[in-house]
Amino acid sequence: MRAPLSWLREHAALPDQLTASALSDALISAGLEVETVDAAGADITGPVVVGRVLSFVEEPQSNGKTIRWCRVDCGDHNPEGEDARGIVCGARNFAEGDLVVVSLPGSVLPGEFAIAARKTYGHVSDGMICSVTELGLPDDGGDGILILSEGTVGELAVPLLGLRDDVLDIAVSADRGYCLSIRGLAREAANAQGVEFSDPVDHDVPAESSAGHPVRREAEENSLFVAVTVTGVDPTRPSPRWLARRLQLAGMRPISLAVDITNHVMLETGQPLHGYDADKLSGAIVVRHAAAGEKITTLDEVQRTCDPADLLITDDSGPIGLAGVMGGASTELGPDSSTVVIEAAHFDAMTIARTSRRHKLSSEASRRFERGVDPNAAHAAAHRAADLLVELAGGTKQEAETISGTVSSLAPVQMEADLPSRILGTEVPTARVVSLLTAIGARVDDHGSTMEVTPPTWRPDLTDPYDLIEEVGRQVGLDTIEPRLPVPPPGRGLTRSQQVRRAPSAALPVAGFTEVISFGFMSDKDLAALRIGAEDGRRRTVRLVNPLSETKPYLRTTLLPGLFEAVLRNTSRSTDDLALYEVGSVFHARPDAPAAPRPPVDRRPTDEELAGFAAALPDQPRHAAAVLTGSWQPAGWAGPAIPADWTHAVRFVEAVAGALGVVVQRTAAQQAPWHPGRCAAFTVNGTVIGHAGELHPSVVAEVGLPAGACAAEIDLDALAASAPRRGDIAELVSFPVAKEDVALVVDADVPAAAVEQALRDGAGELLESVRLFDVYTGDQLAEGKKSLAYALRFRADRTLTDGEAAQARDAAVAEATRRHGAEQRV
Repeated sequence: MRAPLSWLREHAALPDQLTASALSDALISAGLEVETVDAAGADITGPVVVGRVLSFVEEPQSNGKTIRWCRVDCGDHNPEGEDARGIVCGARNFAEGDLVVVSLPGSVLPGEFAIAARKTYGHVSDGMICSVTELGLPDDGGDGILILSEGTVGELAVPLLGLRDDVLDIAVSADRGYCLSIRGLAREAANAQGVEFSDPVDHDVPAESSAGHPVRREAEENSLFVAVTVTGVDPTRPSPRWLARRLQLAGMRPISLAVDITNHVMLETGQPLHGYDADKLSGAIVVRHAAAGEKITTLDEVQRTCDPADLLITDDSGPIGLAGVMGGASTELGPDSSTVVIEAAHFDAMTIARTSRRHKLSSEASRRFERGVDPNAAHAAAHRAADLLVELAGGTKQEAETISGTVSSLAPVQMEADLPSRILGTEVPTARVVSLLTAIGARVDDHGSTMEVTPPTWRPDLTDPYDLIEEVGRQVGLDTIEPRLPVPPPGRGLTRSQQVRRAPSAALPVAGFTEVISFGFMSDKDLAALRIGAEDGRRRTVRLVNPLSETKPYLRTTLLPGLFEAVLRNTSRSTDDLALYEVGSVFHARPDAPAAPRPPVDRRPTDEELAGFAAALPDQPRHAAAVLTGSWQPAGWAGPAIPADWTHAVRFVEAVAGALGVVVQRTAAQQAPWHPGRCAAFTVNGTVIGHAGELHPSVVAEVGLPAGACAAEIDLDALAASAPRRGDIAELVSFPVAKEDVALVVDADVPAAAVEQALRDGAGELLESVRLFDVYTGDQLAEGKKSLAYALRFRADRTLTDGEAAQARDAAVAEATRRHGAEQRV
């Protein structure tokens, strides 16, 4: 909503010294969002005055153009000793004696158009006679020079024409529809400054009457319809300059006098109006729902097919308007319209909003109706428009009028008198609460410890005590309320769930991975690209009823598609060395899940309904996944590049497990979308919790990833279930560690993880850690054999002797020999 400051001043007694910037700050403090403050006309500087054309001589030129050499009286601005200025003008629409606007040398017009005395067409032109476009005024359809109907010679033209004004551009939220009007904003400005407010809606809607143009309401979504008739309108009269300029500053285009008046009143009061040519109406005006397939041609000359849910304005000829959205072309005001029927109605906000969206037709009227219009403003707004038609267009307002429907008061709200002080955390006396609520238009009945507040008809958003407290708080000034931080209750630090969530995010960046966050949606194409078959649990998808994109209608069952998109986005920008990870929820539909209940919206769901919601939800485990491409370490002076491979994907899983204090077992596996011979499965207590390795070449090619891309994905919740609890974590031992290394020769097909598990089981309680640090195959070993070297670390609550460490080492080797036929390499 664009609000000229001069228009606000007509209804709010703002101090003369108050600047637009200061008013903007006050409105922002009151909770409004002032986006900009525009200084309209500030680009016009210097002497721009009213002049009178005394005479002119037409002089044809060799180029076929005829110019006028004019003598223009500019009063006190004439050259010393002269009674006029000589000015060359190419326009021909003015006559001797006309009042015009003259831009004198030294002035600057919009577009940084500087005016100076200059020689042209054989004369020295001492200024310029201005057109409307050169002054930045709305084009009235005429050609050439602006002819003034009022003003005195030598008077400054900028204030006369209202060229200079400050305009506040305010973003109005959905719950403050009353601010889509000068009336609402002026009230806010007056309250913010503590000054008087003059309401342009000066009376309530009278009792019903059917004396005017006949109206019939057949839809409950139309609660009020006011019809006022003005006869004898002169359609040839133009809109006065002040009216056209005011509409222009407010962001609307002047059209014709009658239409401009209805737009002006809508902007002023917030009540949309529509004018019908009475001579084009056929019978009574009827408000009803559309029939299926019914058509209407709206004012934008578009034929629209109506939906039965649309609300129409009709007469005997058929539809003549989309109610609350746009009028019809068949009854629009034209250049010969002399009798105008003014409509001021009230429609259901949701009905108008749905019609506007259904037809993709947003108008100034629909924007207001869908946010809530004051029904009590309809009668005053219709008569305000009629009075302006009488004043500016020479019409006659008919006493007979139609008022169909009534205005209902909003339900009163009961509130404890001290509730605002308790909720806001600052003392607000009851008398001030009453004063502040009265200032917004509410009626307050003070009953001592309680009060009954009846909101005004333009504030349907005030439905409970906390809405009223918000109003009190914003007028008191939320910035004046002393902040008080809540005192946290004593506790034992982070919960187990918080520790589990934070540990990976702390460990993975240290391990060399970068976190990304992707959208939680996927498509059938994603599932196909990942080679996820029908028997895979990742096929248990949840399809959204209203997805953000029809191409991705499912909630994700794996994190990999989002990571793939992040990789492609980076590689398209020549960033190829990537180690990206994401931690987030995936969603697996439950085959036995019941349908979710659909309770009404006018009450809180029951416990049974809440339980039904929970039962209908899909399984939502948290996963951690990573994708690696390019180099793990770039080439440099320390050596060649180290490519990112399956070992780094394994490192990702082990980093997450290590952060949670869990030991995972690794075995060879086959799992889409990984390469069958380069995929590892990770288990905890016999349960597979994820996979890592090199992606299958066909998947890499289909998705468009760099060759050799690797990935990992694990079930973080399953891993966390095995994490030691706070009480299970052993205290740090200060005694030294005993180091033992062993090299075991086993068959080439024996997994290193299986040998590691055998060492763990055989070593007993003294074993602190075991780590594979070398794998050897070559001439020194028999064919089909490999050597695995492990570092064993032993520790106890005492200093271990060499014999105790050796005994534990030998027990570990013995168990590996028993299980896998391992031979110790010496």
